[in-house]
Amino acid sequence: MKTVVIDGIRVAPSKVVCIGRNYVEHIKELNNEVPTSMVLFMKPNAALSSELITGAQTPLHYEGEISFLIKQGKICAVAFGLDLTNRELQSELKAKGLPWERAKAFNGAAVMSPFVSIDESDVNKLSMQLCINGVLVQEGNIDLMIHKPLSVITEINSFSTLIDNDIVMSGTPKGVGSYVKGDLFIGKIFIADREIVSQEWIAK
Repeated sequence: MKTVVIDGIRVAPSKVVCIGRNYVEHIKELNNEVPTSMVLFMKPNAALSSELITGAQTPLHYEGEISFLIKQGKICAVAFGLDLTNRELQSELKAKGLPWERAKAFNGAAVMSPFVSIDESDVNKLSMQLCINGVLVQEGNIDLMIHKPLSVITEINSFSTLIDNDIVMSGTPKGVGSYVKGDLFIGKIFIADREIVSQEWIAK
């Protein structure tokens, strides 16, 4: 089983539940329709990684996300996550009305920084930034989300129980795009103006 780190301790999530189309500006940049209900999909444990891979044949896209670790059905920690997407393949699958898993759930498609424990009362104060090669490409906060994290957790638990150490990726703001080998990523998470997570990756 693949593991992630929370406060220096390794744990093995059983699954990663992802929220799609949760920021209006990101929906617009991909020319998608605003959904009438929460869009959810899953990545398996095998998708977890601490390394940032590049596509073997077609470029992958990065999607920076505020990501949560679950304990006793509630948010207990936060990390910066990268939801990697084979956008070309995803577009083909969507056009045919087929599932996204081949474009979203491959090995290495859920890249995680270490998790840091937080109080649930701080969840609505969270924001994120992603810089690539020194350029700010994505930033977002809870206020910009269509579905807020606490309601997301309730919705997921209504049909697929979140067990201890499961991860929820809460969606990506505008600014997604492709990248190449050697690109330097720095992802950050803040509570209000206080930085609590900073993680660097070099695309391999």
